Amino acid sequence: MEVKIWSDVRCPFCYIGKRKFEMALEKFPHKAKVKVIWQSFELDPNLKTNAGISAIEHLSEAKGISKSQAEGMQEHVANIAKEVGIDFNSKNTVVANSFNAHRLIQLAKTKGLGNEIEEALFKAYFAEGRNIDDKEILLKTGVSIGLDESEVKEIFSSDVYTKEVRKDEMQAQSIGINGVPFFVLNNKYAVSGAQSPETFLEVLEQTWEEMEKENSPLIITEGESCSADGTCN
Repeated sequence: MEVKIWSDVRCPFCYIGKRKFEMALEKFPHKAKVKVIWQSFELDPNLKTNAGISAIEHLSEAKGISKSQAEGMQEHVANIAKEVGIDFNSKNTVVANSFNAHRLIQLAKTKGLGNEIEEALFKAYFAEGRNIDDKEILLKTGVSIGLDESEVKEIFSSDVYTKEVRKDEMQAQSIGINGVPFFVLNNKYAVSGAQSPETFLEVLEQTWEEMEKENSPLIITEGESCSADGTCN
């Protein structure tokens, strides 16, 4: 079974959704046969990295709300994250464009390390307050999960993996995805948002059941018929 997940490293509910999906997957009896493919999606492609202001200040300006309201929104999300074992460090979150992080994810996918790089980048951004557009941070993060240092450095000196990021985003646009996280199972069932583990498990089971029916052999019950040699009985 194939599960594609469109996500952005800057999206708190993508991190929360990842954890909830993993909780469901742990209870799924066929989890070893589930292939997870992470797809790129930039929430704000035009965002300029600015380590000089806090995420709360940025949210306040972007939404046209007070800082106290922005803090309340961040606290609300942080409380939801705690329920699934994630500690958000919202006060130290850096305002950063995620494009280069997505290119790093595309590199990791070619090595079978898509899930590992997603987790490492989410942790760096939300828990550790790292700048996910900083070359050194991306290099350390990539190397920490087993990527080759020279291959990671190539991202910063070329446009490598740009096409792959754009391809994912074009595919998202073609199927009407306008928010993340967004999960597509076997190109048939879709789940939008950080749903409960129970919902994810239900969709996994339903998708698996239908896949099994589609792949089941034809059952033949013999009755009266005529064979190719013209004998009828």
